[in-house]
Amino acid sequence: MVRTEEDFAGRWMLVFFGFTNCPDVCPTTLSEVAAVMKGLGDDAAKVQPIFITIDPERDTPAALAEYVPLFDSGIIGLTGTPEQIAATSETFPIFFERVEEAAARDGYTMGHTSHLFLFDPDAGFADSWPYGTSAEEILADLEKRI
Repeated sequence: MVRTEEDFAGRWMLVFFGFTNCPDVCPTTLSEVAAVMKGLGDDAAKVQPIFITIDPERDTPAALAEYVPLFDSGIIGLTGTPEQIAATSETFPIFFERVEEAAARDGYTMGHTSHLFLFDPDAGFADSWPYGTSAEEILADLEKRI
């Protein structure tokens, strides 16, 4: 099933591009997103966190269904064909590439932009936070907006 911004109309969207075999940036960011969602309390229903893979070769729907809920059950994990992922990524200010690395699983890893993006209930870009921004800082910003 193809998902579009219309599927999340009326809700704020926290969007992060990453991959399940990421050793540090992705699990850290998803942990921060989970902390933000918990911190929102009743307002969490106004926010949809979305994790979009940049590694569709390994990140199948089954792999995402196993990985994403480890952080927060409300995070939606999205994958697609390499062409769909490339087309989606072109609408965001992100970069990603496959990096051959003998020690990594399947012989490669992914280099990628590590920003967390916020979109308003009309799917308009609202803000982004660089990797390392604390959940407390993101939560304080979100609470002012919603």
